[in-house]
Amino acid sequence: MSTTTPTKVHYYVPRPSPYPVMLSLALFFVAMGVVLKVNALRAGPWSILLGAALLIYVLFHWFGNVIGESESGVYKSWEDRSFRMGMVWFILSEVAFFAGLFAVLFYERNISVPHLAQVDPGFTLYPGFTAAWPSAGPHGKPFSVVQPWGIPAINTLILLTSGVTVTWAHWGLKTARRSAAIIGLMLTVGLGVVFLGFQAHEFYEAYTRLGLTLSSGVYGATFFLLTGFHGLHVTVGVIMLSVILMRCIKGHFTPDQHFAFEAVSWYWHFVDVVWLLLFVFVYWM
Repeated sequence: MSTTTPTKVHYYVPRPSPYPVMLSLALFFVAMGVVLKVNALRAGPWSILLGAALLIYVLFHWFGNVIGESESGVYKSWEDRSFRMGMVWFILSEVAFFAGLFAVLFYERNISVPHLAQVDPGFTLYPGFTAAWPSAGPHGKPFSVVQPWGIPAINTLILLTSGVTVTWAHWGLKTARRSAAIIGLMLTVGLGVVFLGFQAHEFYEAYTRLGLTLSSGVYGATFFLLTGFHGLHVTVGVIMLSVILMRCIKGHFTPDQHFAFEAVSWYWHFVDVVWLLLFVFVYWM
């Protein structure tokens, strides 16, 4: 009677890589450059450029290695599970990040500004201070807020539509309709670019016509902090969607194995949800 020893499946472990160290150096040069720039030292911008260039190099080659490993078939169910867990934790960290920013808005609007007006009837932070929102601050010039039913409403429709197109692309990939996946991704990327164009125009109008700037008191700082970071996330999402689009055109992914596509779509849906909250709490209320 013969017996066979079952094959033990090991988790794939890549060879040692220099990219983690290089990525740390890139972030160090960027951070150091910001510090030097804030202190008006001429080396600041050069340090930022060096760090940014090294960062782009590392990301391009590191992700290229991961794509090559994925296409070679070394990733199995264990690796897929770890990638999914990693993406879930990454999105949860982004949820915490934006939750902190929304908490700042809530605290300023509903707690700190009203409380400062009630500390002492004879006390005032600066001439003309009131508990009204939006608050321009002691040095803020008069400004007008961005109305919700203009560009913000259009951008809301754009992002909601992009959520539909990326879902359609996912459906096309899962049902082996690659052309539908490619078209859906192209539409999603295009809608993301249009969103960024409208947001850039909104910022320009806010600075030039409405008088709303980063120096417009606590409201201006909060407005540009929330919308600016969201715009940065949309930019990152457009870049990731573009990479996934190129991979789809090259024939990557199968109906059963396409986690990279799913990860990017998760991220994009997260960006959509954050914008809906921004539209309600920053523009509308």
